[in-house]
Amino acid sequence: MSFFKRLKDKFASSSEAEKKQDDLEQLSELEQQDTGQMEDETPKKTPKKLKEADFDDDGLISIEDFEEIEAQQLGAKFRAGLEKSRENFQAQLNNLIARYRKVDEEFFEALEEMLITADVGFNTVMQLVEELREEAQRRNISETEDLREVIVEKIVEIYHQDDEHSEVMNIENDGLNVILMVGVNGVGKTTTIGKLAHRYQAEGKKVMLAAGDTFRAGAIQQLKVWGERVGVDVMSQSEGSDPAAVMYDAINAAKSKGVDILICDTAGRLQNKSNLMNELEKVKRVISRAVPEAPHEVLLCLDATTGQNALSQAKSFKEVTNVTGIVLTKLDGTAKGGIVLAIRNELHIPVKYVGLGEKLDDLQPFNPESYVYGLFADMIEQNVEEANEVGEQPSEIEGQSDESK
Repeated sequence: MSFFKRLKDKFASSSEAEKKQDDLEQLSELEQQDTGQMEDETPKKTPKKLKEADFDDDGLISIEDFEEIEAQQLGAKFRAGLEKSRENFQAQLNNLIARYRKVDEEFFEALEEMLITADVGFNTVMQLVEELREEAQRRNISETEDLREVIVEKIVEIYHQDDEHSEVMNIENDGLNVILMVGVNGVGKTTTIGKLAHRYQAEGKKVMLAAGDTFRAGAIQQLKVWGERVGVDVMSQSEGSDPAAVMYDAINAAKSKGVDILICDTAGRLQNKSNLMNELEKVKRVISRAVPEAPHEVLLCLDATTGQNALSQAKSFKEVTNVTGIVLTKLDGTAKGGIVLAIRNELHIPVKYVGLGEKLDDLQPFNPESYVYGLFADMIEQNVEEANEVGEQPSEIEGQSDESK
């Protein structure tokens, strides 16, 4: 199976199945109205606008169907959230392939320029294009059209080169988990904390927030507003208080209330880097004394719309604290979604969550394959449809040559 077909089968819902499901539901409702049984009978649960799932006698869905529906929902989220970046990436790549028919050095130089303008990052671009050169030579690819699928596959490989599970959050099922949120002002840190609290609550976790940004006016009140909105307690002190003291009280309160996850806000900017470093180190010392394994995650919030400035911020914070993961906010608001690759490959920090919209559930766990599907969905689906029409055999994307077949 080709790489494109695998992505399409995993993340794209079938439009035919959707139409059939909607027709069946409408027909069922009409039949119930005609027989007067609408109020007496409870219709069996079925997923809407997704492939029809199999339910057992108890109305429970199979694990396989659940995972398929979950993947389709994730694919739809990334497809919608990365619309601007997808239009930019696909248009530029299609124009490039149309302009350069043959795979040669001129094509690779133009590809380098295109990827750099998409904020993929200079070092990442050089690595990606060099690997494409080697792959084109190894497979004897001479037409640029035949490189389209290889380019997308290599993007996933570059993200996964160090650790295939690096984007998974370090959350333990037993005991108190502490997440420390860092980042400059204005990147959406407080909003991210609120959305994270909502997500973990929906998963059945008991969540508490700690208002450790006592430096910025209004930061404490903003966090309290989010606490009320999602229904979680917020531990705070007065503006100008010692952030470490806030964390100490919050941890004690979280332990006494049986909290599963404590999310701690911190100051986004102090007078200089030295002050920021000292405060973060003090906060981490207090947390680790109270909970030896904590903080379990130190998440850095970055605004995707700032492009290379986000990369610079990540480098600065990496110097002053041990960042374990990135939350990339406002990814839906930029046409340069390549910044995800630059952060991962050049800083070796995994992206844990991405912001794909304004709704509470638009903060999504990052997944490299869903990210790539979101960037190239139209191209992937068109390529697979064209291959099906001409009866094309699976490509050599998995390293299988004609001779080995």
